[in-house]
Amino acid sequence: MDGNAERGVHGLQQIDGLDSSVKRARPVSPDRLLAVVANEHRRAILNSLTSASDQTLEYDALVDRVADRVRDEDAERASDEHHQRVRIALTHAHLPKLEEVRIIDYEAETGFVQFTGGKLEQELLTLLESYGADE
Repeated sequence: MDGNAERGVHGLQQIDGLDSSVKRARPVSPDRLLAVVANEHRRAILNSLTSASDQTLEYDALVDRVADRVRDEDAERASDEHHQRVRIALTHAHLPKLEEVRIIDYEAETGFVQFTGGKLEQELLTLLESYGADE
């Protein structure tokens, strides 16, 4: 086993459905991965994508799903205002952070967001979701 495999480096991965020419080596350290999934909005994004049939959603559908999941913190806000706040947060904060660690691929031109994480990321999300369900 080489050093990259020991550190959890994913091999080259083709991202189907967005751009078949996109291939990348995706090293994700445990610290970076945990820091990214520590945020409720980002977990909602990742859970929404992993529960989609092909792990891909249109941007507007993703905004709707995330807005529904994080609704409690903005319960008094009108639905349109809440959706707008979620849309802004996704565009300017959460999607860029997830792309930075290469867990998602967001194609603004096509409007699609795809989960590109591996088995480790999916298992971590499952663990975190079960933890949240116990509360």
